Amino acid sequence: MYLSRFLSIHALWVTVSSVMQPYPLVWGHYDLCKTQIYTEEGKVWDYMACQPESTDMTKYLKVKLDPPDITCGDPPETFCAMGNPYMCNNECDASTPELAHPPELMFDFEGRHPSTFWQSATWKEYPKPLQVNITLSWSKTIELTDNIVITFESGRPDQMILEKSLDYGRTWQPYQYYATDCLDAFHMDPKSVKDLSQHTVLEIICTEEYSTGYTTNSKIIHFEIKDRFAFFAGPRLRNMASLYGQLDTTKKLRDFFTVTDLRIRLLRPAVGEIFVDELHLARYFYAISDIKVRGRCKCNLHATVCVYDNSKLTCECEHNTTGPDCGKCKKNYQGRPWSPGSYLPIPKGTANTCIPSISSIGNCECFGHSNRCSYIDLLNTVICVSCKHNTRGQHCELCRLGYFRNASAQLDDENVCIECYCNPLGSIHDRCNGSGFCECKTGTTGPKCDECLPGNSWHYGCQPNVCDNELLHCQNGGTCHNNVRCLCPAAYTGILCEKLRCEEAGSCGSDSGQCAPPHGSPALLLLTTLLGIASPLVF
Repeated sequence: MYLSRFLSIHALWVTVSSVMQPYPLVWGHYDLCKTQIYTEEGKVWDYMACQPESTDMTKYLKVKLDPPDITCGDPPETFCAMGNPYMCNNECDASTPELAHPPELMFDFEGRHPSTFWQSATWKEYPKPLQVNITLSWSKTIELTDNIVITFESGRPDQMILEKSLDYGRTWQPYQYYATDCLDAFHMDPKSVKDLSQHTVLEIICTEEYSTGYTTNSKIIHFEIKDRFAFFAGPRLRNMASLYGQLDTTKKLRDFFTVTDLRIRLLRPAVGEIFVDELHLARYFYAISDIKVRGRCKCNLHATVCVYDNSKLTCECEHNTTGPDCGKCKKNYQGRPWSPGSYLPIPKGTANTCIPSISSIGNCECFGHSNRCSYIDLLNTVICVSCKHNTRGQHCELCRLGYFRNASAQLDDENVCIECYCNPLGSIHDRCNGSGFCECKTGTTGPKCDECLPGNSWHYGCQPNVCDNELLHCQNGGTCHNNVRCLCPAAYTGILCEKLRCEEAGSCGSDSGQCAPPHGSPALLLLTTLLGIASPLVF
């Protein structure tokens, strides 16, 4: 009743104002925003910074597998039982519903179908890698609100990467690495989220926590959203005001929990042993029974409702905003620059409503990235001032250094410029070209300079191999360790174990029975050339 009376009085004031002022402040109820909250009396509306309710986002996604024919059953094949890897009489047959394991079974309701799961073909082509990319797409920007949980019906993979995209799958960034041996698989020291802090919460880590052991919970893998929230909101997330304040003021933190797509890269199935049992390859495959992704539509705090219509999620924008994410002001409501809603001041927040245009800014078009222009008398032209959304240029039509043009976005989209994300260890600088490719250091390659060219290995950046299994062999029984150095037997030393240790000490006697290998070996010549070391040859 009180709200209704308030809105009536507000509407009357707007009417009176429109008579008194040449540009009426006809904002109506858009000054307010409401969000459903839970109290002892049940679910009620509260007036505060508005955002859609958190929900199960798997109901709205599309799934794609690469390679597309990786699902088992076409042609039919047998595989080993989960509990007994030597009982291999289970059958996968895509043409028989009760024996089929299609991708949609990764997202059905466990209570209704407790034993259904997607399954890949078995590792029958070993030693060729068995790798699968599972891409989850929403065609909409969403904000994650709870842990991503993946339940495997088979053993958890020995190697896996979870990746995210902010530009609808055009470019990808790692979210987290998973491995039984992080150092061996990804050249990273193992960590858990508990090792992080407020200052390192955005660090991309490799965890061994979910890839080893065969206990009761050994089928489940997490990407811990809530544990990262807890650095700001406390262990039981009771201080959400603190978290909202951080999200409001730290763009990179907000973007960390924002995605348009997720990709699960399965790189090596669960082996459970040091060696692959080549006589029973039907025991190795991937099988996922459930994926949980919980979140909300990103509406920039300008909508409380996100509708799903014609297989598409759309924010029902308020505050005179428009666009898929309510990311710009409506036409004729650009009296001040668009701004996302704010959680601050806690708890009511600020709507940052778009207001009617009060004056024209002439013929200058800033694509919604600036509302200020300046006339340059010398050039007889008008330029946009203080371009936002990482844009620059006379009309805010270019991207700042360190960002590149999002080809899937219009020029007036707030996400028109995407951060380069050049790998700091592999790239010369943090800038990229117009296609998002970074300028790589010697020995490094890839769009983000995070891969090594042949003959190099990743070790705080790409370094030339000291030894490998093709050209640079360790000599005299030495073994190559991570391509970085040769581990020599006690009697030998040198880069490739090419020298007798006693030679350095001057104690090699003629009766020792030991002879030094020839100094001019091809492997040593190649090594010294790669490393730029003076040749030890004596002429």
